[in-house]
Amino acid sequence: MMKSPLLTTTHGYIDGKWCPADSERTMRVINPATGETIAIVPVMGRAETTRSIDAAARTLATPASIEQRSNWLNKLADLVTKHREELGRIITHEHGKPWKEAQGEADYAASFFRYYAGAVDHLKPKPLTERPRGLSWTTYYRPAGVAALITPWNFPLAMLAKKFSAALAADCCCVVKPSSKTPLSMVALFSLIDHIGLPPGKVNLILGPAGEISDVLCTHPAVRVISFTGSTPVGKKLMADTAPHLKRLALELGGNAPFIVFDDADVDQAVDHLMSNKFRGSGQTCVCANRLYVQRGIIDAFAEKLAVRVNALKVGNGMEDDVTMGPLIDRKAFDKVKRHVDDAIALGAKHVAGAEPVEPKPNQGSFFPPTVLRGVTAKMECVNDETFGPLAPIIEFDNEEEVIAAANHTEYGLAAYVFTANDERAARVIQRLTFGHVGHNTGSGPTAEAPFGGMKHSGFGREGGLEGMHDFVETQTVPRP
Repeated sequence: MMKSPLLTTTHGYIDGKWCPADSERTMRVINPATGETIAIVPVMGRAETTRSIDAAARTLATPASIEQRSNWLNKLADLVTKHREELGRIITHEHGKPWKEAQGEADYAASFFRYYAGAVDHLKPKPLTERPRGLSWTTYYRPAGVAALITPWNFPLAMLAKKFSAALAADCCCVVKPSSKTPLSMVALFSLIDHIGLPPGKVNLILGPAGEISDVLCTHPAVRVISFTGSTPVGKKLMADTAPHLKRLALELGGNAPFIVFDDADVDQAVDHLMSNKFRGSGQTCVCANRLYVQRGIIDAFAEKLAVRVNALKVGNGMEDDVTMGPLIDRKAFDKVKRHVDDAIALGAKHVAGAEPVEPKPNQGSFFPPTVLRGVTAKMECVNDETFGPLAPIIEFDNEEEVIAAANHTEYGLAAYVFTANDERAARVIQRLTFGHVGHNTGSGPTAEAPFGGMKHSGFGREGGLEGMHDFVETQTVPRP
């Protein structure tokens, strides 16, 4: 079992108290690098979720000042920064990403708490300077209600930080449901939250499979906002389940990101940015490049440089100093990447980099070698489905119109990347790409200071920036004589 000063308990957190499951049922947390059980956590359900919502609803009746909310957020930012190494160690043990990368996730989480500590000032009442109809008008931003925050396993700390920082800034009270694969990062964060002075019920932690928990979150009348990051099918189910109750949804769903490199681009720069973008988290991120479109004139140079870099990656246990890429989260993830590689090879693609994957043995990690393929075409599965793993498929293109059409030929619209030295071309292409986040000569993902979210089947709502608070507030307009 994993030992940590931030994991003195592995229980849930309801109404300001740590608590086990009513049923006393438990589940194991597995280290994906070793297959070992590192913790036992409760399996909570309908009753615990209901108590959490009721506690949050009671606390909502006592508003907190903007100054108090800012203070809480700054305290939490300080604590996350102070404990970044230990938080990173916990993330590595339950997710698998290299420890240095996991510490970067802790820094990223802290940046959201810090940003919203300042941004909360934008929620102060706003009087109109004009007097329409001879009246004084003021806009108020009220908390939308109890917010359910449902987070994925690939960024177990940062994804909650994004949601909770904005919700707390808006003075919402929250119920948090993390992935069953990576609950320890949440438990660790709540051990810090427990020291910042929040009133009981302000934020609650429910652990366990989605089933009963999601049912209650979708139907309980006090829950007014559900913020979810995860797969598109689950997002669609949440929409269907909440529609009769008219709950507000913020959905960050699947991606199929194109990474477009024109022949006037700096090839070395493009490869550098691709490496940090594609192989972070072993390729298990919704914004990482899934389809590499490289113009014919530079495709040989690009593929050669990329192969050298990919072959230099070291795959292994993320707690080892020289490891640069960890395991996939489980055997199911391994099988999907292998299926995509096998399908592409069967249809004519060729290996540029990457060894033959070794089938995971029982109770061992699911390690997949980073792989680069050439000769990839639109008929292959890896082009039409998000791989969510360390596969980089290179697709050749000739011209601007062709690549725009190919890039947009997906139901997803989360992230895209364009590399070109021609600013006019970049502007034309970006304007026509139907993606919420488009990097120009950068593979950088989201930041706390700017809004991020998807188009089409990648969802709606935004996290980060001032827009990140909009899903958690109701706007009230008051005219007065």
